[in-house]
Amino acid sequence: MSFKLQHTSWNTVLQSEFEKPYFKDLQAFVAQERETKTIYPPQEQVFKALESLDFSDVKVVILGQDPYHGEFQANGLAFSVHKGVKFPPSLKNIFKELEEDLGIKNIHNGDLSSWAKQGVLLLNATLTVEASKAGSHQKKGWEMFTDAVIERVATELEHVVFVLWGSYAQKKGKMIDRSKHFVIETAHPSPLSVYRGFYGSKPFSKINDYLVETGQEPINWQI
Repeated sequence: MSFKLQHTSWNTVLQSEFEKPYFKDLQAFVAQERETKTIYPPQEQVFKALESLDFSDVKVVILGQDPYHGEFQANGLAFSVHKGVKFPPSLKNIFKELEEDLGIKNIHNGDLSSWAKQGVLLLNATLTVEASKAGSHQKKGWEMFTDAVIERVATELEHVVFVLWGSYAQKKGKMIDRSKHFVIETAHPSPLSVYRGFYGSKPFSKINDYLVETGQEPINWQI
């Protein structure tokens, strides 16, 4: 049985990846892990970042690393949590910078689905994780898959904003052609690095300025 996502546009773009041995092995690994362990996010939300928008509608890519590994947190979108869940530190700092940058307060809802629906691909490098074990599903094949996603977006689309927060994301974005896309690189919003260049970087206004300059609709960052 061949693998399918909800959006046919992604199926067309990524079909060759779905057929590769590493991807089939990866899916088997995650399925086996779910038999005896708690894995986040739930199966139906693993590919939410891709299933929230059509391939051709991608305007912004924000790269994360792992899904959150705490209960009720991960919902398939990088940095996002379910509505009503306490903000993890990185998301809290993202919202602080958003308020400083554009005067927008997001204080009650950390679900970033509304951003995704406007063309923001909130992509983690690794799409699953074992409960309470950060990084537990790294180097199992997810990185190859998400590299392919980035490569397809960078190659087949134009005028996309890539937001690379922290050294991990910056390494992962090395294949991006900066002559046809806009790349924002700063420190990660984690409390460990937020004061090393994330605060004051004004990514949200920079994204919207570029989108307007290239004839695209800006993102409404209010949730």
